[in-house]
Amino acid sequence: MYTFSNKLKTFSFILMILGALGVGYGFMTSHKSFEEVETLLAEESHHGGGHAAEASHGAASHDAHAVDNGHGEEAHAEVDEHKEHIEHVQHQIANRPWSALYVAAFFFMMIGLGVLAFYAIQIASQAGWSPVLFRVMEGITAYVLPGALIVLAIAVASGTIGHYNLFVWMDPEVVAHDKLLQGKSGWLSLPWFTIRGLIFIAGWSLYRHFARKFSIAQDTAEDQSNFKKSFRIAAAFLVFFIYSESIMSWDWIMSVDPHWFSTLFGWYVFASMFVSGITVIALITIYLKSRNYLPFVNENHLHDVAKFMFAFSIFWTYLWFSQFMLIWYSNIPEEVTYFISRFNDYQLPFLGMVVMNFVFPILLLMNADYKRIPWFVVMAGLVILFGHYIDIFNMIMPATVGDRWFIGIPEISSILLFAGLFIFVVFTALTKAPLLVKGYPFRKESEDFHY
Repeated sequence: MYTFSNKLKTFSFILMILGALGVGYGFMTSHKSFEEVETLLAEESHHGGGHAAEASHGAASHDAHAVDNGHGEEAHAEVDEHKEHIEHVQHQIANRPWSALYVAAFFFMMIGLGVLAFYAIQIASQAGWSPVLFRVMEGITAYVLPGALIVLAIAVASGTIGHYNLFVWMDPEVVAHDKLLQGKSGWLSLPWFTIRGLIFIAGWSLYRHFARKFSIAQDTAEDQSNFKKSFRIAAAFLVFFIYSESIMSWDWIMSVDPHWFSTLFGWYVFASMFVSGITVIALITIYLKSRNYLPFVNENHLHDVAKFMFAFSIFWTYLWFSQFMLIWYSNIPEEVTYFISRFNDYQLPFLGMVVMNFVFPILLLMNADYKRIPWFVVMAGLVILFGHYIDIFNMIMPATVGDRWFIGIPEISSILLFAGLFIFVVFTALTKAPLLVKGYPFRKESEDFHY
């Protein structure tokens, strides 16, 4: 039985406290007055800030309005444009802590959800190599329920107590002047959005509950009835997961850009969550083995997990390139604008994540021998996880904060907050049952797994 050490528990609490303090600071400093934003833009223009050039032009037009009475209407229009720009930047700055919190919350939630799908696949396929890792997977999936509820709560709060900080379609005033959003209002409405989210969370959590229940019951069972139940519900869950994950991706991620869509998007998000989840399985397994809690796990198990990390990094790259290349090549304005904004304002994180999610796994995990070296897998895993955090960052930030992005206190604090919560939930769950499934029919095969 695993014991949650006081050191690790304290570490998780410290992360949560530091994260909460930083998130609070981010929210307190995000509310800028009109005059403060106007001053900020003027300073950026003075120091050569590219996106602040409009501010200096607006300031000039403000002076023109005071002097040029012969062209009063034109000057007045320019002043209105200047005011709208400042209000837009003011809103982007206010959006940043909400967006940082949402990106981190979704990132850790998708790790748990990716592991849940991987776990169901192992049971439905009756895999013989992985049962010794089942309790690690069950521990990680304990985060799905709290993590998903937090993501949904942030999304709903941003459209209620917030000022529509994440989803513009939640703003009735915006919808009233946008025919495209009016056409989608039957789907993109806050009540229906919330109901769909709760249905998804209920389905994921119910499967996790019963899969865990049958897994523990099988430890002391005299027959294989619990194993058979696990098999049946895993197969049913995977059908539900295919649909719910796609719709969740449209709702919780893609609808931050409600004018844009991609038919590959659900698969793309799935690839990101799957490889992130598998990577965390590897990291936690290596940690537990280093503490002598998993003596039955050998280098062959680690090798297979690392193979999945490598394979799904390639799969993610295939989907990323397919989505990007087809949209960029067709050059349809309402589609290509998604990537133009990311190339113009997010070039470093946009191209950097491709290096971290594709080039690094290729270089670090191509060799079969390297997949058996724990510290090498840890190094590759940390790069992959950071790369997929940046992937989620690139999905959310351009639509919410525009060119006002930066990885600073709100972003780092949000990561610390949810990392601490994730560690606490997962490692608490690991203490609830033995780390080796006892009565699972393929346990012996898994323990003896070798090449």
